[in-house]
Amino acid sequence: MTMTLDRLGVIGGGAWGTAMAQVIASDGSDVLLWAREPEVVAAINKEHGNPIFLPVLPLSERIRATGDLADLSDCDALVVVVPAQFLGAVLAQLPRRDVPLVLCAKGIEAGTRRLMSEVAADAAPGAPIAVLSGPTFAHEVAGGRPTAITLACADEAVGLALAERLRRPGFRPYLSQDVVGAEIGGAVKNVLAIACGVVEGAGLGQNARAALISRGFAEMTRFGLARGARAETLAGLSGLGDLVLTCSSTSSRNFSLGKGLGEGVPATELLRDRRTVAEGAATAPVLAEAAREAGVDMPIVDAVCALLAGEATVDAVVADLLARPLKQEGA
Repeated sequence: MTMTLDRLGVIGGGAWGTAMAQVIASDGSDVLLWAREPEVVAAINKEHGNPIFLPVLPLSERIRATGDLADLSDCDALVVVVPAQFLGAVLAQLPRRDVPLVLCAKGIEAGTRRLMSEVAADAAPGAPIAVLSGPTFAHEVAGGRPTAITLACADEAVGLALAERLRRPGFRPYLSQDVVGAEIGGAVKNVLAIACGVVEGAGLGQNARAALISRGFAEMTRFGLARGARAETLAGLSGLGDLVLTCSSTSSRNFSLGKGLGEGVPATELLRDRRTVAEGAATAPVLAEAAREAGVDMPIVDAVCALLAGEATVDAVVADLLARPLKQEGA
């Protein structure tokens, strides 16, 4: 299959959407970025920067911003970088729904428990769908720091064409056809990053953090395999790789949220800022429901849900986790 992917558009003017536009523009390509916020559109077009979501870093002059989705009608493919809970609503407004969609949101839709690829398939029937997921802090990607990432697409030819179009000297996509695995890794790691932030905020130590990452990965693997993911995908960049990154730095919004919870700040206060989105907060209760439906035990995810809902203290959830019955490590 031969595809023309000359004109790429980016939907979403947050930190990650801006970083992806910067990646695309780094080879001299023109990029059109849609942002919901008029001030972001103005800043990108007039100042070549995004001081709200990606401050300090100057942006390529090849990036042009718009607040009108209709302006994207000439794009050959769209990189979609909007929060998971808004993906369906945004895709429903697209002027064209037949071009490849590269989904970057990491989450599970509340209410329906659909993965992002399922949301996109319903909103844009027939559009080739790919998932871009992996260990990526936006400021490092936008700054040209070396990055490796998973690009998953069920259609191998489409996936290869997209990977070739997006690859840059410092941005290397690894191809996969396991869309479900790439999505589950990204969604689950956000919740586990909150848990690791709690460990940091509560001062529980490095031993606890390492144990949580290991046992959290076991939960991710159990759930992923139950949903049809491949074990090697979950152990790759979009699963374990992303988990390690976001469980170790306050550059992760989910880790920062957990750190605040560990320090005793109520979730309602921490989630008040609508400018930044910690996807794991919305994903946690949906993931817990999906796990129960699949008969998968995810005690760390349940603990995060209890903390976010204000139903338990950090001391209580830690005590409950440590008091669980002994079991074989592989279980």
